[in-house]
Amino acid sequence: MKDTSKTLSAELRTGDFGSSGSRRVVRSGKIPAVIYGKNTPLHITIDAQEFRLKRRYFTETSLLSIVLSKKKHECLVKDVQEDLLNNRIKHVDFYEVTSGQTLHTRVNIELTGNPVGARDGGVLEHILFDIEIESLPANLPEVIRVDVSQLGLNDVLTVGDVVWPVGVKALADAETAVATVKSIREELPGSGEAGSSEPEVIKEKKEKAE
Repeated sequence: MKDTSKTLSAELRTGDFGSSGSRRVVRSGKIPAVIYGKNTPLHITIDAQEFRLKRRYFTETSLLSIVLSKKKHECLVKDVQEDLLNNRIKHVDFYEVTSGQTLHTRVNIELTGNPVGARDGGVLEHILFDIEIESLPANLPEVIRVDVSQLGLNDVLTVGDVVWPVGVKALADAETAVATVKSIREELPGSGEAGSSEPEVIKEKKEKAE
């Protein structure tokens, strides 16, 4: 069966492009949107229910096919304006890419595997959560999965150590740290033996508990 999770149907929008016109579009069960890129911007509407159902499959680097008048436009979602009070999507911006066009975008980094250093009582620390990359549209990854299973105690995995997907170039400095396994000198009373379970992951973005 053909995967249509990243395909959206659209209609050309005509008439009032102001705020009142946009509100009428939203009330009718559709979302006002625009496709922009190298060509003249296209003002469109998409079905609100279809977009909500399929949005779970989208990331900032997901290539979507917007079908307009039987023509497909390969696009990235660049901006979604939401009315949180009324639980509605007010507007969506799509950026159309062309074949052979080099893209610069940010992609999330996901760590996989159980580090060797965890068996020695270490704690996995995720340092770099996303990174700017350069890629052609056909090679654009939705997420970068980094294997940390060989990371030993006090080892640091850098951008230069990562095996990047074919056609993808990392734009960060090669010495930028991605993850490390830190040693814990003291265990809290009642804690289990080191390395007896999956490693705890420290996320720097979380605020420290008061």
